[in-house]
Amino acid sequence: MDIEAIRSICQSFPGVTEDVKWDHDLVFSVGLKMFCVVGLDETPVSASFKVKDEEFEEMTSRPGFKPAPYVAKYKWVLIDDITRMKNTDWQFYLNQSYELVKTKLPAKVRKELETQSK
Repeated sequence: MDIEAIRSICQSFPGVTEDVKWDHDLVFSVGLKMFCVVGLDETPVSASFKVKDEEFEEMTSRPGFKPAPYVAKYKWVLIDDITRMKNTDWQFYLNQSYELVKTKLPAKVRKELETQSK
Protein backbone atom coordinates (compact mmCIF):
# COMPACT_ATOMS: atom_id res chain seq x y z
CA MET A 1 0.00 0.00 0.00
CA ASP A 2 1.18 3.49 -0.82
CA ILE A 3 -0.25 7.00 -0.81
CA GLU A 4 -1.40 6.73 -4.43
CA ALA A 5 -3.36 3.55 -3.66
CA ILE A 6 -5.05 5.28 -0.71
CA ARG A 7 -5.79 8.28 -2.94
CA SER A 8 -7.31 5.99 -5.56
CA ILE A 9 -9.58 4.29 -3.02
CA CYS A 10 -10.70 7.57 -1.46
CA GLN A 11 -11.32 9.26 -4.81
CA SER A 12 -13.58 6.36 -5.85
CA PHE A 13 -16.23 7.49 -3.32
CA PRO A 14 -18.84 10.08 -4.40
CA GLY A 15 -18.20 13.72 -3.49
CA VAL A 16 -14.69 13.27 -2.09
CA THR A 17 -12.34 16.23 -1.98
CA GLU A 18 -8.67 16.24 -1.09
CA ASP A 19 -6.39 18.96 0.13
CA VAL A 20 -3.26 19.46 2.21
CA LYS A 21 -3.84 20.75 5.73
CA TRP A 22 -1.38 21.75 8.42
CA ASP A 23 1.36 21.94 5.75
CA HIS A 24 2.01 18.19 5.72
CA ASP A 25 -1.19 16.13 5.87
CA LEU A 26 -3.14 14.89 2.85
CA VAL A 27 -6.79 15.06 3.89
CA PHE A 28 -9.73 13.33 2.23
CA SER A 29 -13.16 14.73 3.03
CA VAL A 30 -16.81 14.25 2.20
CA GLY A 31 -19.16 17.20 2.66
CA LEU A 32 -16.21 19.17 4.08
CA LYS A 33 -15.76 16.57 6.86
CA MET A 34 -12.53 14.56 7.05
CA PHE A 35 -12.59 10.78 6.82
CA CYS A 36 -8.91 10.00 6.16
CA VAL A 37 -5.65 11.84 6.89
CA VAL A 38 -2.28 10.72 5.51
CA GLY A 39 1.02 12.10 6.82
CA LEU A 40 3.09 13.27 3.85
CA ASP A 41 6.37 14.04 5.56
CA GLU A 42 6.79 10.89 7.62
CA THR A 43 8.76 7.72 6.99
CA PRO A 44 7.14 5.31 7.26
CA VAL A 45 3.92 6.96 6.09
CA SER A 46 1.15 7.02 8.70
CA ALA A 47 -2.58 7.51 8.28
CA SER A 48 -5.67 8.10 10.41
CA PHE A 49 -9.30 7.19 9.83
CA LYS A 50 -12.57 6.79 11.71
CA VAL A 51 -13.79 3.37 12.92
CA LYS A 52 -16.99 2.15 14.52
CA ASP A 53 -17.28 2.78 18.24
CA GLU A 54 -17.30 -0.94 18.97
CA GLU A 55 -14.11 -1.49 16.90
CA PHE A 56 -12.05 1.27 18.46
CA GLU A 57 -10.60 -0.63 21.44
CA GLU A 58 -9.75 -3.70 19.36
CA MET A 59 -8.15 -1.63 16.59
CA THR A 60 -6.01 0.42 18.96
CA SER A 61 -4.69 -2.75 20.59
CA ARG A 62 -3.31 -4.07 17.27
CA PRO A 63 0.42 -3.70 16.61
CA GLY A 64 1.12 -0.40 14.87
CA PHE A 65 -2.22 1.18 15.78
CA LYS A 66 -3.05 3.73 18.45
CA PRO A 67 -5.72 6.32 19.16
CA ALA A 68 -5.28 9.18 16.69
CA PRO A 69 -4.01 12.40 18.29
CA TYR A 70 -6.69 15.10 18.73
CA VAL A 71 -9.54 12.98 17.30
CA ALA A 72 -9.44 9.74 19.29
CA LYS A 73 -12.55 10.82 21.20
CA TYR A 74 -14.36 10.61 17.85
CA LYS A 75 -13.07 7.02 17.40
CA TRP A 76 -10.25 7.77 14.99
CA VAL A 77 -7.25 5.44 14.87
CA LEU A 78 -3.70 6.06 13.64
CA ILE A 79 -1.70 3.39 11.83
CA ASP A 80 2.02 4.10 12.09
CA ASP A 81 2.90 2.51 8.73
CA ILE A 82 0.37 2.23 5.90
CA THR A 83 2.08 -0.93 4.62
CA ARG A 84 0.91 -2.83 7.73
CA MET A 85 -2.56 -3.36 6.21
CA LYS A 86 -3.49 -5.22 3.03
CA ASN A 87 -5.23 -3.39 0.20
CA THR A 88 -8.49 -5.22 0.91
CA ASP A 89 -8.40 -4.01 4.52
CA TRP A 90 -7.70 -0.46 3.36
CA GLN A 91 -10.66 -0.67 0.98
CA PHE A 92 -12.90 -1.86 3.82
CA TYR A 93 -11.79 0.65 6.47
CA LEU A 94 -11.67 3.67 4.16
CA ASN A 95 -15.14 2.87 2.83
CA GLN A 96 -16.38 2.42 6.39
CA SER A 97 -14.80 5.69 7.53
CA TYR A 98 -16.35 7.49 4.55
CA GLU A 99 -19.78 6.05 5.35
CA LEU A 100 -19.51 6.85 9.08
CA VAL A 101 -18.69 10.48 8.30
CA LYS A 102 -21.24 10.74 5.50
CA THR A 103 -24.11 9.55 7.73
CA LYS A 104 -23.46 12.48 10.09
CA LEU A 105 -23.76 15.07 7.31
CA PRO A 106 -26.91 17.18 6.97
CA ALA A 107 -29.69 15.50 4.98
CA LYS A 108 -29.41 18.02 2.14
CA VAL A 109 -25.69 17.27 1.67
CA ARG A 110 -26.29 13.50 1.79
CA LYS A 111 -29.00 13.82 -0.85
CA GLU A 112 -26.61 15.77 -3.11
CA LEU A 113 -24.02 13.01 -2.69
CA GLU A 114 -26.59 10.37 -3.63
CA THR A 115 -27.31 12.15 -6.90
CA GLN A 116 -23.57 12.32 -7.66
CA SER A 117 -23.19 8.56 -7.26
CA LYS A 118 -25.92 7.73 -9.82
